[in-house]
Amino acid sequence: MWDPSTYLRYGDERSRPFHDLLARVAAERPRAVADLGCGPGTLTATLADRWPGSRITGLDSSAEMIERAGALTRAEQISFTVGDVRAWRPEPDLDVVVCNAVLQWVPGHQELLTRWAAELPTGAWLACQVPGNFDAPSHRTLREVAGRPRWAATLAPLLRAAPVDEPVGYAALLTGAGCTVDAWETTYLHLLPAAAGADHPVLTWMEGTALRPVRAALDAAGWSAFRAELGAALAEAYPVRQGRVYFPFRRVFVVARTGAHAEENP
Repeated sequence: MWDPSTYLRYGDERSRPFHDLLARVAAERPRAVADLGCGPGTLTATLADRWPGSRITGLDSSAEMIERAGALTRAEQISFTVGDVRAWRPEPDLDVVVCNAVLQWVPGHQELLTRWAAELPTGAWLACQVPGNFDAPSHRTLREVAGRPRWAATLAPLLRAAPVDEPVGYAALLTGAGCTVDAWETTYLHLLPAAAGADHPVLTWMEGTALRPVRAALDAAGWSAFRAELGAALAEAYPVRQGRVYFPFRRVFVVARTGAHAEENP
């Protein structure tokens, strides 16, 4: 279950990749825009500011997230619905698809990207961002703690080493689907405040995303014990300096325009 309040703890840090991704989308007056995996809708609302004449739809698999999103204004321009991105299909007038920090949860999402590229109208924009930090100390520490004897049988099968591709992989995939592609990676350095006696900030960050399947698999006592073990291990991996934790976070971006590759190379 997604908790919008937990996810939004680091709203500024989580929103920056969304804006960096959209900065490379050059659509001027799209007829319709879809935000897949829209979460609580706060970033979806910014699409209405950029494209005030467009019909904007937000889709998320979490009813809790969509409930929060539904409280936003501009109901006449933006609509939100609960749905699975694996079953979603674009409408004929959809000119921009945004998929921000979602596809890492979808096994085999490369097939989805290929299908979307084929089903979108010519000249449409497909913009995706996924975390590329699965080999970072945070995830290595999570896998190490989850692999300890007390937790291994329950938790180890839930954690994947690398559920996303590299920029070159996404670029090759979508170029092969007839798109022009802009793919890159960025490592953000988040300076997370660390208060004495409070939970380690990387632990609270991970509670909003990577720890969701772990929390769902454990009862209250198990979750409390696992959380304590992981927090201690993360404190070693990310020491507090000057009252902050320096938290590098790598992300992978790809922006593709459908049909344009074929037009440029007849």
